[in-house]
Amino acid sequence: MQTYHAKAGDVPRKWVVVDATDQILGRLSSRIAAVLRGKTKPQFTPHCDVGDFVVVINAEKVRVTGGKARTKEYFSHTGHPGGAKWTPYSTVLKEHPERIIQRAVKGMMPRTRLGRKQLTKLKVYCGAEHPHAAQQPETL
Repeated sequence: MQTYHAKAGDVPRKWVVVDATDQILGRLSSRIAAVLRGKTKPQFTPHCDVGDFVVVINAEKVRVTGGKARTKEYFSHTGHPGGAKWTPYSTVLKEHPERIIQRAVKGMMPRTRLGRKQLTKLKVYCGAEHPHAAQQPETL
């Protein structure tokens, strides 16, 4: 008896659409990360990309619990001395709501070449419309 190892070309890819309306950010992000990695499939292999494509719609309607809407801040650094910058959650939600979900999912993915490759299969959109109707995505 030998252990089965999936190969990237052997596993069929599906497209999954997720509606973020009134979903809690952390719970939604962990489910999306599992689908991107392929952990929801029986052929899951940690060292191979067997995950599905994920399309997230209504990113501006995602919720956070507690007082995070007031206190949560995103940190970035330019790389230069004194280049630290903290951006409040409310500002990011108003200007770039898709970045909130992208960053939350990125934090739950492996920090490897494979994790970065799997993250490219995530597509996030602000409204209810998306250009991936031709792929016939299923709902999660």
